[in-house]
Amino acid sequence: MSAGSKTINGRNEAIEHAKGAKNVARSHDVYVHHIDVRAVREGLSMSQEEFAIRFGFSLGTLRNWEQGRRHPHGPARVLLKVIMNDYQAVEKALATG
Repeated sequence: MSAGSKTINGRNEAIEHAKGAKNVARSHDVYVHHIDVRAVREGLSMSQEEFAIRFGFSLGTLRNWEQGRRHPHGPARVLLKVIMNDYQAVEKALATG
């Protein structure tokens, strides 16, 4: 299954779960290795404030991640991985809806 198909399947499962479906099966577990948040942000030539605003993170959280006081977990880690690999897809998704 391609990464795009996995993403679409995961999104569809999340939508069904949000609608209250009880039998939404998890097709796979997602594990994302450590992400260098500062490197991701700097790779996009954005300030901390620009990055936080554009992708919906609090500025304080972003600073904590970059300074090593905290580490992104769960959906934030996955979102950062997607931003790292295809930030335009995230921007497109955020622009629609």
